[in-house]
Amino acid sequence: MASTEEQVTPIGYVDSDYNADQLQVLEGLEPVRRRPAMYIGDNGIKGLHHLVEELVANSVDEALAGHCTVIDVTVHPDSSVSVTDNGRGIPVGVHSGTGLPGLELAMTKLHAGGKFGGGAYKISGGLHGVGLSCVNALSEWTEAEIHQSGRIWRQRYERGPAVTPLQDVGPTNRTGTTIRFKPDYQIFTKIEFRADMLTTRLRELAFLNKGLKITFTDERTGQHEEFLYKGGIIEFVEHLNRNKEPVVPQKPVYFMRTREDVEVEIALQYNSTYQENILSYANNINTTEGGTHLSGFKTAITRVLNQYARKAGMLKDKDPNLSGDDVREGLTAVVSVKVTQPQFESQTKIKLNNPEVEGIVNSVVGEGLSIYLEEHPSEAKRIIDKALTAFRAREAARKASEMIKRQNYLESSTLPGKLADCTERDPSKCELFIVEGDSAGGSAKMGRDRRYQAILPLRGKVLNVEKTRMDRALDNDAIAALITSIGTGISKSVHLHGDQEENGDEENGNGHSNGRGNGNGNGNGNGKGHDVSRFDISKLRYHRIILMTDADVDGAHIRTLLLTFLFRYMGPLVEQGHVYIAQPPLYQIRIGKKEDYAYSDEELQQKLKATDSKNVSIQRYKGLGEMNADQLRDTTMDPATRTILQVRLEDAVKADEIFTILMGDKVGPRKEFLDAHAKDVKELDI
Repeated sequence: MASTEEQVTPIGYVDSDYNADQLQVLEGLEPVRRRPAMYIGDNGIKGLHHLVEELVANSVDEALAGHCTVIDVTVHPDSSVSVTDNGRGIPVGVHSGTGLPGLELAMTKLHAGGKFGGGAYKISGGLHGVGLSCVNALSEWTEAEIHQSGRIWRQRYERGPAVTPLQDVGPTNRTGTTIRFKPDYQIFTKIEFRADMLTTRLRELAFLNKGLKITFTDERTGQHEEFLYKGGIIEFVEHLNRNKEPVVPQKPVYFMRTREDVEVEIALQYNSTYQENILSYANNINTTEGGTHLSGFKTAITRVLNQYARKAGMLKDKDPNLSGDDVREGLTAVVSVKVTQPQFESQTKIKLNNPEVEGIVNSVVGEGLSIYLEEHPSEAKRIIDKALTAFRAREAARKASEMIKRQNYLESSTLPGKLADCTERDPSKCELFIVEGDSAGGSAKMGRDRRYQAILPLRGKVLNVEKTRMDRALDNDAIAALITSIGTGISKSVHLHGDQEENGDEENGNGHSNGRGNGNGNGNGNGKGHDVSRFDISKLRYHRIILMTDADVDGAHIRTLLLTFLFRYMGPLVEQGHVYIAQPPLYQIRIGKKEDYAYSDEELQQKLKATDSKNVSIQRYKGLGEMNADQLRDTTMDPATRTILQVRLEDAVKADEIFTILMGDKVGPRKEFLDAHAKDVKELDI
């Protein structure tokens, strides 16, 4: 057979010479406007709120330096935000090196500031001198007002450059800085500040800096809140546990030490839940991916509790050590360090990298916790008892894990839950619909595109994992089907940080099958095994996990149970945007032989007004099973015509709180939550 050779041009090929004249030098603040994600993370809602955090961080640094006691944050009706403090005020004198006023230098030049070791700040969160200038660069306009040396100074900037000179506008009897900015619509996809995101961070900062008063005012709604905590992170832990039942001790354990210019502050308390909730901070910055301070804490708590358990005879010589998961089950802790020269992973400062901090935190926690356990033997026994119970549950979970693995090998004709797999082998192209019941599952199987869409009908009640240990969860048929089908295994930690493990944490367990199905509608497990009790994102079999439940109360409850399971035991799936919620229509509208659909009462009324036909019939769907396969495909499953909502984790602490309220044991907080949010309900099925 003859063949012809085809000339293929590589993607991205440019047919031109590359020479020195093509090199560009971006001046001033242009690099920030060209690549905002490099400086603030993204140009979406997180980046938008990061602008406020940068300004507040500067004011908090003034507080750390001993010159600020009050910070006021205000959201104005025009979507601008102002941050005011009573610190020393940004210097307004002329900088000898540039000839610019200090204020203008800090506002318009990258890497200009007082945090490079010049003596203005010993401890600070801002290290690179880009926070204030980034806010200015990404704003339609910025106005600065400085109270200093008895005078008020003002200057205005637009998209970076100053548009007015620094002006002396009168006398004052106080000191401080006010920065007001309006984010640039040319940069951000949407400009809408959320009060809950702002107040969560402001409250957090007030906890971390006891005695610092922070106020929040939303002039759009009239909301006003004040945050002032004399107990600091002790009150923080109590706040995190307020909807949970504290187990031991009744008052959080607290200790603070300073070693080698590193200040370590720890507060911890156990509650009756089965998840851990550890927040870590470096120089008041929430290190969401942890770092050396977090790993030092984890290593120390595992080591100290094992040592105490053996010394007290609660662990025998032949017994294996308690693992990190065992000793952290039900633990709520705040780990805060202050470092003179912190090393962060990026400008957004999500991970602390100082190697010396790990050993210092390890030493401080080891010393402080050991002293506490020796001085409080009854509380120590309860902590060890809780860890031993977690150990026994983990062993039971390991055995359940082995059972799941054996089922995959022995039941080669079908996976639990009647998974109808797809033929595509590339997980990035695959999606799994988790469907409520066999009836809807049948319609979904007939309506799907079997090349890349898999269907998992769930039979029976999905377990509420908020009230259940891992061993019981793995015994539940619906949970076992989910774990096997998704393929990643599970982790019982709330994923407030990355999956960084401490040294010496013992892992146990055997593998489970992760094989792709044979494409005939029945998954066939024949892959290389791994432990289902350890989460591994690389084993994910479908990059889109779509929850498709009925649009009634029962469907909403099942969806909440599924989201609780995914958040608690497969947190990275939510964090990394793999979880979606299907949006089936609420109504079918028939106009003669023509079919249309409405997804809300408002849309139904709009469509009814748009037609003059009297031959109209309306069907209110109570369940997916009422749709035939073609209808379900066209409205809910076909990527060309469907609408699905991506579940985003914008605030892990808030999400943890909401799942605890909705699915936990305490009735009071749940009633308060429902009362507070009743007005937000869009559809009520009675």
